[in-house]
Amino acid sequence: MSYFQKMKGRTQSPPRVGAVEIAWSWIGSFLGIAAVGLIHFKLLDSTALVMIIGSFGASAVLIYGAVRSPLAQPRNLIGGHVFSAVIGVTAFQLVGGQLWLASALAVSTAIAFMHLTKTLHPPGGATALIAVIGGDAVHQLGYLYALVPAGLGAVVMLIIALLVNNIPQNRRYPEFW
Repeated sequence: MSYFQKMKGRTQSPPRVGAVEIAWSWIGSFLGIAAVGLIHFKLLDSTALVMIIGSFGASAVLIYGAVRSPLAQPRNLIGGHVFSAVIGVTAFQLVGGQLWLASALAVSTAIAFMHLTKTLHPPGGATALIAVIGGDAVHQLGYLYALVPAGLGAVVMLIIALLVNNIPQNRRYPEFW
């Protein structure tokens, strides 16, 4: 197969999900992001800590909208965010004077490490990137960023996913730990 032939793809788009599945995805993601946001804005906003980061939006898509995906499972959610946060902070501390280099180093190393540890979670790449480009509030956290917001936020979202995703008869979460 030629190089450009591969870009055509091999299969058709998956079928659309039903209204009930959409509703449960909405409920889960609403409650998960609301819980993380509530903790941030009501409990931590007056401190130097942050709780809500952009990569949690992408995690919500996976853990509430694609519950059977290997990338959405608890090991991937928690490990992907925590490992990537540590890697992102390290990249910023090593080469933060060159943000383009620190950004590339953080994301690519996070991907490699997630592969090695079987914790591949695409939003983890964003968590690593946020550690580099997140500004002073994130930079001042240092390695605490791996615990709050990355770890604790992922755990809060996981608890909501476990509770909500198992309410409907035809949904089950997780597939594995």
